[in-house]
Amino acid sequence: MENLLGLLRLRVRRGINLAIRDTRSSDPYVVVTMSGQKLKTRVINDTCNPEWNDELTLSITDINVPINLAVYDRDTFTADDKMGEAEIDIRPYVECLRMGLENLPTGTVITRVQPSRTNCLSDESCCVWDNGRILQDMFLRLRNVECGEIEVQIEWINPPGCKGVF
Repeated sequence: MENLLGLLRLRVRRGINLAIRDTRSSDPYVVVTMSGQKLKTRVINDTCNPEWNDELTLSITDINVPINLAVYDRDTFTADDKMGEAEIDIRPYVECLRMGLENLPTGTVITRVQPSRTNCLSDESCCVWDNGRILQDMFLRLRNVECGEIEVQIEWINPPGCKGVF
């Protein structure tokens, strides 16, 4: 634990227009992996537009390691079908944390991250000051699939005794 920089709360909010993997719909869930950690959302049955609103917490030891998200369709009698994947680069978010900002009005945009060929963003993503914390909302376009996006939010947590990112 001496290498722990902090914790990252990942809110997996929802899926948008996910691929159909069953007859008329899907039973999607998200698997999040990073540096040997593996977390999962719950399965939402019979929808291509699931509302998870699940909070997952990752231990961060290296800000250069991306967070990987893979969406699956839960199947009962066969292997679960992959419905796409995405990746989150937390470095732009960490740069906002390192600014050491304090006492900003809630809703202040600190930085904007644009979609590009090197990220999975489907729309501009802003790091925003919210009551003493910095949040980043993202819409991620899924790769290796015909359609679908997932909406997530990240938030840094500094537990006592951690190195931090400052």
